[in-house]
Amino acid sequence: MTGSGAGGTNGGKRPNGQLGSWFMRSGWSKGELARQVNRRARQMGAHHISTDTSRVRRWLDGEQPREPIPRILSELFSERFGAVVAIEDLGLRSAHQSPAVSGVDLPWAGPQTVALISEFSRSDLMLARRGFLGSSLSLAAGPALVEPMQRWLVPAAPGERERPDPAAAPTNRPSRLSTAELDLLESTTAMFRQWDAQCGGGLRRKAVVGQLHEVTDLLQEPQPEATSRRLFRCAAELAELAGWMSYDVGLQPNAQKCFVLALHAAKEAGDKPLGSYILSSMSRQMIHLGRPEDALELIHLAQYGSRDCATPRTQAMLYAMEARAYANMGQPSKCKRAVRMAEDTFSDAGLDGGPEPDWIRFFSEAELNGENAHSYRDLAYVAGRSPTYASLAEPVMLRAVELFEKDDVHQRSYALNLVGMATVHLLKKEPEQSAVLAQQALKVARRVRSERVNTRLRKTVDTAAREFGGIPEVADLTDLLTTQLPESVEAV
Repeated sequence: MTGSGAGGTNGGKRPNGQLGSWFMRSGWSKGELARQVNRRARQMGAHHISTDTSRVRRWLDGEQPREPIPRILSELFSERFGAVVAIEDLGLRSAHQSPAVSGVDLPWAGPQTVALISEFSRSDLMLARRGFLGSSLSLAAGPALVEPMQRWLVPAAPGERERPDPAAAPTNRPSRLSTAELDLLESTTAMFRQWDAQCGGGLRRKAVVGQLHEVTDLLQEPQPEATSRRLFRCAAELAELAGWMSYDVGLQPNAQKCFVLALHAAKEAGDKPLGSYILSSMSRQMIHLGRPEDALELIHLAQYGSRDCATPRTQAMLYAMEARAYANMGQPSKCKRAVRMAEDTFSDAGLDGGPEPDWIRFFSEAELNGENAHSYRDLAYVAGRSPTYASLAEPVMLRAVELFEKDDVHQRSYALNLVGMATVHLLKKEPEQSAVLAQQALKVARRVRSERVNTRLRKTVDTAAREFGGIPEVADLTDLLTTQLPESVEAV
């Protein structure tokens, strides 16, 4: 066992009752928790971490582990219980954090936003090289998250934008960036987004963060107002994409911080629809973390803020995410209403003939069906594995799978919907059909670097094995998963 990074002070220690309580309720053994810590550390790039049962016993006895162990334990217990379990809830102490890498209540002003994004992106790149990626961040939830985000809609104080800023150029000064160079920056972001959809978040995350850092360097140079706004928009899209990739590979605190910074940049760009899209990504993460009430507040904030400027496609996406939140809150009538609104609004997409921003083009008919099917599937689970809601999900999920099968780009979405279809068949007690779909998903999962896909697939197969382990197709699938699915995905 390597002591560096795995253990800390133990002078005058007493048993950690808070950690012990969470540990007992988790149902994990000491060996299982040690294995999960090691796996998450490898995923973060902290290869120096090597924990065993004796070290876990010392933590329970009161030893304070060094970073990044407290963050890893917070993430693991949060995922286990479907709610945010803070480091302090575990009776552990976290290292001091600079303003750029702690909290989400940040100043809503251009120069500070540029400085924060620059510091965060630089820290991300340095920590990734040193093997501590994501180790100094914590998750925010509830009012601590939602209330600061509400300031997205608060107008700047009178004269704030006009106040002289040494980093800003006189409006009559020509831009140092040509239109062609700005176009290239934006097209590069679109290329990164396509790679993410096709290959998963684990393949190009570091490249996106590096590009984000380059854009913030440009924002720190004198620029005319129009150029500055385009650069802020580019920074917002890159920060959102970096957050999305972090979310996809399981770096949840890192993802949330990227989303928050992206929203700040979108405000500086004056792009409310883009801001609503960033809030929808934050909402999706909150659903993943078992915080549907937070997700709903974020979506309602997005809808209110972009109600007069978002395209029908963007509005449809927001309604679909609203349905997901209601489903996870166990409110079927509101969920169904939001599903209908998503379908009706999507039918108007493209009718006005106006251009769509690249970031919303992913929301196709396939994605609409996938989101709505997952809402019905989630309702089925919340309602005690209801076969009625599972039956509602089945035809919609099937349509999504059929459409994604023809899509060479959105391979991760194809895999996620194959897994979703497999879970629907499990809810209907049809293990053979579930095994066929999970095996198809496994083939796609091996081509994309997405811990989110891998985790959902493992959970689905584990459920099938627990409930229908005697079925030959399920037993074969379990063996296949063990040999073919990679243990983890490194965030690069």
